Amino acid sequence: MPALWRMAVYGLQHVLAFYAGAVVMPLLVAQGIGMSGADIGMLVNASLLTCGIATLLQSVGLPGIGIRLPVVQGTSTTAVPSLVSVGLAAGGAKAGLPTVFGAVIAAGLALFVIAPVFSKLVRFFPPLVTGTIVTIVGITLLSVAARQVGGGDPAAKSFGEPAQLGMAAVTLAVILLLSKFSRGFFATVAVLVGLAVGTAVAALAGRSDFSGIADASWLGMTAPLHYGAPHFGVVAVLSVFMVMVIIAVESIGQFFAIGEIVGREVDGKQITRALRADGLATAVAGALNSFPSTVYSQNIGLIRLTRVKSRWIVAAAGVIMMFLGLVPKVGAVVAAMPPSVLGGATIVLFSTIAVVGVQILSQADLTDQRNTTLVAVSIGIGFLPSAFPQFAERMPGRQLHALFESGIILGTLSALLLNLFFHHLRLPGSAKRTVQPVDPSAHYMQHEVHAKDAP
Repeated sequence: MPALWRMAVYGLQHVLAFYAGAVVMPLLVAQGIGMSGADIGMLVNASLLTCGIATLLQSVGLPGIGIRLPVVQGTSTTAVPSLVSVGLAAGGAKAGLPTVFGAVIAAGLALFVIAPVFSKLVRFFPPLVTGTIVTIVGITLLSVAARQVGGGDPAAKSFGEPAQLGMAAVTLAVILLLSKFSRGFFATVAVLVGLAVGTAVAALAGRSDFSGIADASWLGMTAPLHYGAPHFGVVAVLSVFMVMVIIAVESIGQFFAIGEIVGREVDGKQITRALRADGLATAVAGALNSFPSTVYSQNIGLIRLTRVKSRWIVAAAGVIMMFLGLVPKVGAVVAAMPPSVLGGATIVLFSTIAVVGVQILSQADLTDQRNTTLVAVSIGIGFLPSAFPQFAERMPGRQLHALFESGIILGTLSALLLNLFFHHLRLPGSAKRTVQPVDPSAHYMQHEVHAKDAP
């Protein structure tokens, strides 16, 4: 355990490295389901608080829970489209949040329960399937990014005005300039700096409202289940659980990578402990008005860069993040960002998710016609709800309506079923096909930047 001042300094560095992802994700969900003002600030603060709790669960741990390595956890952008779809299907805005948080709680508990047998399920999620799903996630989110660039509300008179596009362009330009000319720390916070500069420009143009900051208190915490008792819809739970499985598959590679960096072998028992922490952190997040938890890979790069490998440094980062989550003014500042400024950043974030999906797909054998067909059909089916949401409106029953509203659900189901059909289903009397086994450490350590925290 390092000296206290070292823990504080290095812990703060970790916080700054992943802070942007921790605040952007709740912003995306809140704006996607039609929330605004103080409620966005509450969700941001809840996200910061639960990021700290999840990080402590992994780095410090409990009996049988947590990998006890320098693992930083935070909210996952991979879950955004499913959460938005679930929230809108349940009524949108505040009315949809009980269903959203119910699905998050149930999916987290399910992952906690199946963690010991997860290695047996991983074979159904080879790079062919996960790459397809992550690509669909990126494509699905691009429509959300486009709406934010225009100002957030297509029905508003100001939607799509040159001023809205200009604010998005300023944010995007700052991110691109920092990505080209900066190195190290500034490169890791390019999105955060872009959002800050874009918001400042919006304020100078009279397009940003900071009145909520003065009204927010310095210290406080939103009560658990603030938006009502959780509602556990079948399709909603299934949707979020599928995302949790994808996140878990990606996280396994991250755990192996961290073990390699710190010189500690990661085995099946430790993977089980790590996934239990993932599931428990997600369930706790749902109860505290927040969203699914995942590993932040930029902090793995920070550990490699600084060679500071103590898990207590990461634990200090978790404590700092929890403190920030108890300061409502922090959430109020983030909530003051105009949608068009956020859109300038999400163009990069969401497009990167699609690119990461392509990177993962590069590990699959796309010269096999069956694999090409699987990817093509799944992406096509996953794109349908974005192109024509009217399909969902014509579905009988609320559950089918929610199913056909989410491209990620349809695309995930398509990829999973086609993978089973092409590579696992054997008709009586047919020759047995050899399916290459999935080694998460070999597949996923090649790409440390994943959809859940891109770029």
